Amino acid sequence: MRALSFSCTNMDLSSGQIKRLRAEGHRLKLKPVVTIGQKGLSENLHQEIDTALSHHELLKLRIPALDKTGKRELANLICNQHQAILVEAIGSIIVIYRPNQETNRFAAIIAA
Repeated sequence: MRALSFSCTNMDLSSGQIKRLRAEGHRLKLKPVVTIGQKGLSENLHQEIDTALSHHELLKLRIPALDKTGKRELANLICNQHQAILVEAIGSIIVIYRPNQETNRFAAIIAA
């Protein structure tokens, strides 16, 4: 399965930093924390995504089976709504990142 190549950045991260975050997502063997159903995004789902991003910083989401354009639009919407950056999008899984100023778990990875 081919990875989608699109970006919805609100932050300035280099391709190398995004690559390290992607590798960290694989290393941690992240499981999807939030699953978005066929009904799409609701206010409760936005709250759940925001809470999960605040706690985990690097988050994997399962999105509904949409065409390439639909996935791109949904990923952009999520990233823009939550001031996050899209790290990876493969199939029905997207990985997003938003730093938490208090914990900043991935600062060393990004700074490397």
